[in-house]
Amino acid sequence: MVEFANGRGLQLDLASSKTEAQGPATAFSPLQRGPLTTLQVNLGYRCNQACSHCHVNAGPSRTEMMDAATLALIPPVLAARKLSCLDLTGGAPELHPQFRELVVAARELGVEVIDRCNLTILSEPGQADLASFLADQGVTVVASLPCYSAENVDRQRGSGVFERSIQALRQLNALGYGQPGRGLDLQLVYNPQGAALPPPQGQLEADYRRVLAADFGVVFTSLYALANMPIQRFANWLQAQGELDSYQALLQNKHCGANLERVMCRSLISVDWQGWLYDCDFNQQLGIGASGLSRRHLSELLGRDPQGDAVAVADHCFGCTAGGGSSCGGALSSLAN
Repeated sequence: MVEFANGRGLQLDLASSKTEAQGPATAFSPLQRGPLTTLQVNLGYRCNQACSHCHVNAGPSRTEMMDAATLALIPPVLAARKLSCLDLTGGAPELHPQFRELVVAARELGVEVIDRCNLTILSEPGQADLASFLADQGVTVVASLPCYSAENVDRQRGSGVFERSIQALRQLNALGYGQPGRGLDLQLVYNPQGAALPPPQGQLEADYRRVLAADFGVVFTSLYALANMPIQRFANWLQAQGELDSYQALLQNKHCGANLERVMCRSLISVDWQGWLYDCDFNQQLGIGASGLSRRHLSELLGRDPQGDAVAVADHCFGCTAGGGSSCGGALSSLAN
């Protein structure tokens, strides 16, 4: 059993931090939180890749990393709020020196652990046994593979990334990931190449299955089709192409109100590498705190249930409701985009 501190004695002046900061005016519908099921934690921005669509601006030169005291709060929060899922992201979350300890602690609590994996991390120095560790712990792997074409993937993520990704998928398949009846979920993630919404998820998944099986012998559990958010690195690219305004207009014109019931911010709360809370990972990158408050800390969840809180919304939120919708778990409906 891995032992963690319980977080007692951490003093935060939360009252003085509650400054209203709802973000810019937007036509997006007001939202309230439902029951909290998922804690999504960004362990740091260091990554072995620097993808063009990355809304975190992660890369090899980033040094931000969650400290031990903040990380030690995570298992007690999972227990206090009776959460069913710990969703680990980054950067490459596996590069955090306590990644494996945290996974073990969460699994001992009976919590599902999601590793948002870029696949190439499995072939990095010092990570030779990472895939086996994930399988032994029953971790759900959500793996980025923005296309089944080597040319498209390498253009978006760097030369040689596609080949390394296929090697990683084969390694995971050999351990039982994506194999029927083995209980090891392997979810692939698709992102469009430019200023467009993803095609219908079901159709795209069928294409992925056919090509990956026929050309590479790769199988997987299911596919998530995610829209690119017009923030950070992707927004800068759109601006350079003169497409930022038109892409935002596309998202708003394709808004589907039925998706509001299933957006991730209703059941998930996001934690940055310093322990501050946000309504989603995208708000985190824009500095829009949970409920629009400038400072709320992970430690608050030890004694407070956020159900019923207002969700801070802004124009980028249309990226989650446009067309078939988009969230950490893929499309929200079967509507064509």
